Amino acid sequence: MFEASDIREWRGHDVLDVDRHKIGTLESVYVDTATDQPSFATVTVGLPTRRRLVFVPLADARVGPGRLQVVWPRSQVKKAPAIGTDSVLPAEDEAAIFAHYGLDYAQGAGGERRLARR
Repeated sequence: MFEASDIREWRGHDVLDVDRHKIGTLESVYVDTATDQPSFATVTVGLPTRRRLVFVPLADARVGPGRLQVVWPRSQVKKAPAIGTDSVLPAEDEAAIFAHYGLDYAQGAGGERRLARR
């Protein structure tokens, strides 16, 4: 896993699935607000005229020369909740992202968001 301080260096690199098939291009990284550690990435997918950003968990992800490899299949990532390339993630949509991957979701003790974009 890459360190939070290295996030900007990975934008624009290819994102590969568990079988090394290209999913898309890394757009941004969302950190867990409780730990400030990378938690999810957004990946640019779709046709040039219909691009969108899908979310993929970064747990157990590996980096290599010019690529980030996640442990999820491309078919599952491409069906993940998405936002427009110029959109922001609404707080009420966070739970659906976690649910898509079968991950537990809980807001902060004071109702804070779980994900923050870096």
